[in-house]
Amino acid sequence: MSEPSAAPAEALTAALRQLLVPLARLALARGLTHATLDELMKQTLVQVADDALQALPPHRRASRVTTTTGIHRREVTRLLQVLREGGDQTAPAQRSHASELFAHWRSDPQYCSRPGVPRPLPRQGPAPSFESLAQGITRDVHPRSLLDELVRLGLAEVDEAQDTVRLLRETFVPVGDDARLVQVLGRNVGSHLQAAVDNVLLGPSSHLEQALFANGLSDASLAELRRLAQAQWQALVDTLVPSVEAMLARD
Repeated sequence: MSEPSAAPAEALTAALRQLLVPLARLALARGLTHATLDELMKQTLVQVADDALQALPPHRRASRVTTTTGIHRREVTRLLQVLREGGDQTAPAQRSHASELFAHWRSDPQYCSRPGVPRPLPRQGPAPSFESLAQGITRDVHPRSLLDELVRLGLAEVDEAQDTVRLLRETFVPVGDDARLVQVLGRNVGSHLQAAVDNVLLGPSSHLEQALFANGLSDASLAELRRLAQAQWQALVDTLVPSVEAMLARD
């Protein structure tokens, strides 16, 4: 494992407190108690320490994990057993056909009336239709199932009279699906935090991670800035998605 950071402990503690406050809000709002969070924290500390010490034989690794984390040896042994029986509790990001279809619909010129503006589509038939769009994403899931999922998430609606489908939202943020929302939270914020931590531990050039700060803006200016940021983000997505899809097809 790397040596402890030279940054003052007070600064690190203050930074960790800032990170923990919103997590505590979420945990309390969803009924998680200290006991659950304490167990999760201990499991995570032991898992990260154990992963970093894989070069050591198992009998020495447990002792080093105890020394590194400050958790009692017997508790480390129990936690390692829990982790090994349960496997890696951090599930890898799974491909979401619904989110992929959503992104493709907003970026493919064939399915847009103009860049970034998805057109209403006939539900069935040759391209451009919802059926052809869905089949371009996957043939393992029926187009109707993908449509039902988008409707369930509040992202699309069907005009039964015209037999057409249209998107309702500009971003893939599921409505009324708490499990999916917290999954998105974990993956998005988790990836961002991984990049930020790498920049602290490995050097600031490891990952692109930037922010703008401005104090004293009025509510009207904040609303204007929000609209500008959303427009710029959508323009970036419209540019990146076709490039990423081309890279995926190439790789």
